[in-house]
Amino acid sequence: MIDNETTRFEMGLDNDREARDIMSEVLAALREKGYNPVNQLVGYFLSGDPTYVTNHRGARAVIRRMERDELLEVIVKDFISKL
Repeated sequence: MIDNETTRFEMGLDNDREARDIMSEVLAALREKGYNPVNQLVGYFLSGDPTYVTNHRGARAVIRRMERDELLEVIVKDFISKL
């Protein structure tokens, strides 16, 4: 039997502020080093490989302070709110 119910995914805590701070720091570091932030972040989010994020300004450690799914939740929520 095939289950036609949609699985719900809900995050526990409101991580918006922390995610925004993390992404701001990481974006600044990527830009300073001349990387395309979109390409690098997509690589990181899809693969989970932190080497897509520069170590400059400690950005690699910064982005790992929060789980990828938590960061993506905030990014997608922000994107959807602007549609």
